[in-house]
Amino acid sequence: MRAPRLLRALSSLRVRLVVAFALVAAVATVTTGAFTFREARTGVLQQSQDTVIEDFRERVDTLVPNYRFPPARSDLESFATDVARGGRSDNWRVLAVYRELSATSVTGDAFRELSPAMRESVHARRATVFQRVTVGGRPSLVVGMPVTFAGQYRTDRRASGLEVYLTVPQTEEQGYVDALVTAIERATVPALALAVLLALLAARGVLRPVRALRRATRSIAEGRLDTRLTVHGSDELADLSHTFNETAAALEESVAELRRMEAGARRFAADVSHELRTPLAAMSAVTDVLDEDAAGLDDDTAMAVRLISEETTKLADLVNDLMEISRFDAGAAALHLDDIDLAECVRRTLATRGWLQTVHTGLPEPGVLRGRVDPRRLDVVVANLVANALRHGALPVHLRLYGQQEADGRRQAVIEVADSGKGIPEDVMPHVFDRFYKSDAARTRSEGSGLGLAITAENVRLHGGTVRAANRPQGGAVFTVVLPVGPEDTERRAARPRKGDRS
Repeated sequence: MRAPRLLRALSSLRVRLVVAFALVAAVATVTTGAFTFREARTGVLQQSQDTVIEDFRERVDTLVPNYRFPPARSDLESFATDVARGGRSDNWRVLAVYRELSATSVTGDAFRELSPAMRESVHARRATVFQRVTVGGRPSLVVGMPVTFAGQYRTDRRASGLEVYLTVPQTEEQGYVDALVTAIERATVPALALAVLLALLAARGVLRPVRALRRATRSIAEGRLDTRLTVHGSDELADLSHTFNETAAALEESVAELRRMEAGARRFAADVSHELRTPLAAMSAVTDVLDEDAAGLDDDTAMAVRLISEETTKLADLVNDLMEISRFDAGAAALHLDDIDLAECVRRTLATRGWLQTVHTGLPEPGVLRGRVDPRRLDVVVANLVANALRHGALPVHLRLYGQQEADGRRQAVIEVADSGKGIPEDVMPHVFDRFYKSDAARTRSEGSGLGLAITAENVRLHGGTVRAANRPQGGAVFTVVLPVGPEDTERRAARPRKGDRS
């Protein structure tokens, strides 16, 4: 459970905004720091380098005329020592090279900083060459310069063969660079903290209307269609709030109109059914009399009488079913619970309708399975399921009643009604409990009212149970009803909200 919650938290808009702000701030800070560091480092090293090269060139040009050419080794040693003394610090180390002769300002100095490539460059280019190197963890600036003599023209310079190399430690400059890096690193943390703070403030400002929109949406989903948002400002979120309010108003108006139409349709069905009961009662009485005298009538008249009697019975059943449905829709259907023997109630339903010899039953012994249910509504449930199996399925029809106990200890009664027909098509299965649904659109009439299974589902739901339809592997359809029958469920079912009480 913790992993999905953590994933949801990490994928929330607040976290994404904070992370986005932090990343932008980090990238901006690091990029700015990198550019600043590069420019500052270049400036520090460039200034030190230019100063050293200028001093070195000036010192060499000043001392060269004081020595003879070609110089001896002693002359090279004196020259290197004199050049090294001219530095602004005591850290200058000088190497003087004339052909195969060489001398350093420090006796025994190996001058490891000088690379062969640099010596070749000085020898070939006749120009001042510099290079920054690190030996033994210590940074140094190495400068190489060939000594030239002036020719006939000022721009004509010829090589003297003397090459002078200088090594200057750059520990101080490296200290400046390290201090700059430390300063940039210290500035990064406050910048990131500031970015996170700004991200939280921005996320709060953005998410406040989003949270309000979520609460309003949930409120509308719960049926409070008069919910509206308070609009602040004129940005995109304000436009979204305006759109939500307009949508909610249109939805409220549409739902109100649908409710008015539904209430009108319910009243119409109830009123028509109520008004039809009286003439149907009279017609039923007349058809009963005609049925008794049908034996003495001629064949055509007797056939007409029997047809009128059958249609009158069907119309009466339809009116009764419509009245029952209208009571469910109006929330007027109520349970009248009684502690009864469920097996005896089911047996009585089959016997009343003459199905004891037609339906194969599997019922518990009398008194074994008892429960608090509404006997009349249980009778309707069993009768409708068995009638549906006989009408649309095929013999044999099996009815099974047994009890079961849930994991929480609640007792339930299970009623299964199965037939041996072709079963229910897959496209019809989701609609078997719909009112007036016909699997064959070309079938304009049926033997039943088309409300039997819908009334069954309403009665089961009123008891707090469930009903489902399925196909058996061996063929045929099976309807399964599960009813809570324990005494602990009585108050819960009695307090169940009715359809008409919904807001």
